Amino acid sequence: MTLTIGELFDELPGRLRAEAATGLERTLQWQLTDLDPGVWAVEIKDGSGRLIPGGVSEPDTTFTTTSEIWLAIAEGRQDAMKAFMAGKMKVEGDMTLALRVPELFDIES
Repeated sequence: MTLTIGELFDELPGRLRAEAATGLERTLQWQLTDLDPGVWAVEIKDGSGRLIPGGVSEPDTTFTTTSEIWLAIAEGRQDAMKAFMAGKMKVEGDMTLALRVPELFDIES
């Protein structure tokens, strides 16, 4: 089933794997360059996630890409590392946290 970008972000906090996020207090942010507004953040705290439409001023990690690429990654049609290496996605901030996204969330990688 193909989700819209809004549906994907609405579902993202519920896809957080509590056991993987226990003790973690970080904020991940997505900047989708083809949408306006195109910023969403997920705050992870005490094993749960909270969606913040519009993002935050100082996220720990920011992914910058298009909605098409992010949906493809989330649906397993695009490998995140290949998208990064091909310049289709930029990552700023905590790279270790960025690499943990497949572990933290029940999404394809």
